[in-house]
This record gives sequence, C-alpha cells and structure tokens, in this order.
Amino acid sequence: MRERITFIQKQGDSIEPTTLKIKGGVLNGPEIQAAREDRLTIAIDELPKGLQALLGTAHELHIRYVSSEPYEAITPLLARLPPGFHLFYTPAGQADATSPALCLALNQIFGNVQCENPEKSFTTLPRDRFSHSAAYQFYQPSVDLSPFIALAKEKLCSSSKDQSCAARADRLTNASSLDISYDAISHAVKLTATWPYQKQEVHATSRPQTRTEVGVLNSDRPGHLEPHELGISGLLTVLGQDKKPSATMFAFASRHRDAESSFSAEFLEPTGLHPTLKLRLESSKPPIEDAYCSPHAYFTLPKTIFADRHQLSDDLFLASKNLTGLRYISQPVDLEAPEYVEKRWGSSLLLELSPPEHEESKSWTAQVPLHLRYLSPAEGGYTDIQVPYPAVFWACAAEEGTKFPNNPFEKANLGYDGLFGPRTVFWHVEPRPTIGSRLSNMMKVPVLDTNKAEWVSGGTGLAVLLGFAWIMWKLFGVLSKSGYQNQPSQAAEVVKAKKNQ
Repeated sequence: MRERITFIQKQGDSIEPTTLKIKGGVLNGPEIQAAREDRLTIAIDELPKGLQALLGTAHELHIRYVSSEPYEAITPLLARLPPGFHLFYTPAGQADATSPALCLALNQIFGNVQCENPEKSFTTLPRDRFSHSAAYQFYQPSVDLSPFIALAKEKLCSSSKDQSCAARADRLTNASSLDISYDAISHAVKLTATWPYQKQEVHATSRPQTRTEVGVLNSDRPGHLEPHELGISGLLTVLGQDKKPSATMFAFASRHRDAESSFSAEFLEPTGLHPTLKLRLESSKPPIEDAYCSPHAYFTLPKTIFADRHQLSDDLFLASKNLTGLRYISQPVDLEAPEYVEKRWGSSLLLELSPPEHEESKSWTAQVPLHLRYLSPAEGGYTDIQVPYPAVFWACAAEEGTKFPNNPFEKANLGYDGLFGPRTVFWHVEPRPTIGSRLSNMMKVPVLDTNKAEWVSGGTGLAVLLGFAWIMWKLFGVLSKSGYQNQPSQAAEVVKAKKNQ
C-alpha cells in the first residue's frame, strides 16, 4: 500500500523548508494557501475478498465524483467534469455486462445509485475511433458519500493507530472531487481525493505498512520548458525514512491546461417544456494563437431532459445559436418515452461552439435547445429537476510528434477525452454560477397533481359516459323518426333505372 499527500500552491508561492517539522512519522507545517490531493494505491490482494471478486469482473472501472460546489482549480489539477457521479466501465466479459453485481455493490458503497445492470442502465461509448475509451458510461447528478466514508473508516482505519485516520475520511464530505480507478493491467486500486485551493494546515501522518510520500509543491516555469509541458518545484519527503524534506524540480507533458477564463449557464425564461440553456463565456479568444483551437461543451444530462440530435443537425439553426455542430451524442435516445419508463441514466453529448469573430476578446453566449420528458405525478403538481453545468473547454491540437505519457497528476477516462485524438490539449474554462451558489440549474416542471388525480380520472370517466349517452340519444332520435329499414341508395336507383331502359 502506498500513499501520496500533495499540497500544491500557485506559481510564486513558496514555503521555507525550516518550517516543516518531521518527527516520528508525522509532518507538521504552517497554514498555507494551497490545494490538496491525497492518493492511496492499494494492491488488489490487499482488498477484502468481496471487492476482489467484484473487480475480477472488470477490465477497467473508473468512478469520478465531482462536487457541485464551485471551486478554483490550479495547475496541474485542472481536469474537469460536470458535477455529479460518473462511472466508466469495461467488463471483463460480455456476461458481466448483464450481471447486477456491479449495481448492487454501488448501492452498498454509495447509497441510492439508480441502476440495474450495465447493459440496461448504462450507455455505450464509441471505441472505434480511439481505443482509450471505456465501453460503458453511467451518470447520476448526486450521490451520498456517507456510506463510502463509513466503509473507508471500517476498512482503512480499523487497524491503524493513527487517530487522524477517521478525521481524514470525514474530510471527504468537503472534497471537490473523489476518484476511484482500477484496471486489470496494474491490478491496483487508486483512490484520489482533492480539496480546492484554500487555506489549510500542512499536516500528514504515516500509516503502518504504508509508504507515505508528502510533497509541498508549486507550479514553476523553468527556462527549458516546452510549450506542452508544465513545471513543478518544491519539497518532497518520505515519512519514516527522511529526516528533512528535499528540494525537487521536474516537468511533464499535460493534456489539461487553464484557459484563464470563466463561463456561466442558466435557462432562458420562461422555460416551458422545451427549455433553452444559455452559456455565457467570458472570452472569445482561444487560449493559444499558434494552434487550431475550438471551444466545446460536454453535457451529461439526466433522463429527465434530453437533446434532439435531429434538431442539432440543422446548420442554419445551429448558426443562430452560436453552435458549430453536434460532435457526439450517446445512443439510443428515445424522444417520446416518459422519464419513469426510461431504464438508462440519460445521455451525454459534445457540442462544438461557435464564438463570434472579434479582434478583441469579448464575452459571448451560445444557446443549447433541450427538451423535458413527461415526469411522474407528484403532490402539488410540480417537480424540481437538477441539470448540471457542462464542462467547457477549448480543444487545441498539439504540434506534430508531441506525446503525452502518463504524469503524476494525469486524469484520464473523462468521457470526452476519448472523443478526441491523443494529441488534443484541453484548455478548461472555469464555471462560475451567476444564479445560486451551485454548479447546477434547478427547474420547476409541471406534472400531474396526485391530489387532483382522482378528479381527473373521475372527470374523464364522466366525460366518456356523457359522450356515449349523447351518441345513443342521437341514434335513438333518428330511429324514432324513420324507423329501421333498408333504404336503397340513390346510386342503386339510377343503376336499376338504366337496366330497365
């Protein structure tokens, strides 16, 4: 078992090495402004038997939880996803895709995860273009981390003498992201949690039979840095091994960069049953000028709402909304089915945006047409639905021959990265809500009021009965006047007259 704790500051920040005190496997330091990332790597044979058996059915499994609270991402922790619970999965065999074992385990670990099995509840990802995509995708706007935190305390803290273990697990409720990754090649599970850029105390404690590495780092720009690389410098120490921290400096290629701009998202009023989501971007200028770049928005829409791919295929319509084209949408998307009969989680789509051409950088908007499904009846006649912010980024092509090997902070299997080539660099735009304080939009949707449902059914029955009675009354009136007899038609009389002639 290996553990890595990293405090990351912005460029220009620094910490005096003498302020870091190491004693008995514990590191203490001053309060600093930094982001924090904790990563725990566990070999599969160190896991409980039940989890070993479950992971044996997966070729790869990636769980990404992103908080809906806005946060500032700093280099190199820049990769973003829409807020919510994301899962990317490739089964070891086709039979594993029809098994409910994964969904049952997810419900035990994360509470109410609404899935039956991957084949019914997940959507498939394209694997014909680039091989680094998983086979299945699942999404849910929110989950409860309490069951996972309780499980972490039970499995990771029960045999540890470190009293701070439980406190560290409780801090996951404030994490900006939580990642759990497994692949059959490494035979290891990686748990990675990050906390946003904020004031926090430098403190780390080693655990028995665990190699704990602690870094206090900041982004740097050494002179030999290539355009596609990020530089890092700072202090590193291995608890229980080093008596004082050592200085370090290194650089690595990264596909995720900071566009140094922001965006917001809100629905145009009135929303109706066919709402339009307006994206307002702070800048229309690409992040770099010596490469081809285009802005994109990646959506994960729950099954309560969807986009119509036929509507998004009209070039004139797209141009009027500052959209270039629909680059991907998960299939199938039933355009008529109500929400309560849909088995799949929803749909994901990738839209290329069309910024106005200005010599100066200006704010601009793009509009995304969406459609609501019929929802289940509810008391009061209204239901609130949650639509998460998309991930917005500029996709820029790196120079020919540029390679992006894995780096210590790399985050892959994000859903949209598999839709681009391996030389694509993602320059992320920071989401900043203008309405509310969460990275999601709430919408009040009219539904059938359960309190009035009896009147609706009774009124419908009465209307049918009255209609049937009116028809019978009219028929009775006709019969009472003319009686029941066979009346030869006028055409038959004409034919008979011609025969007699």
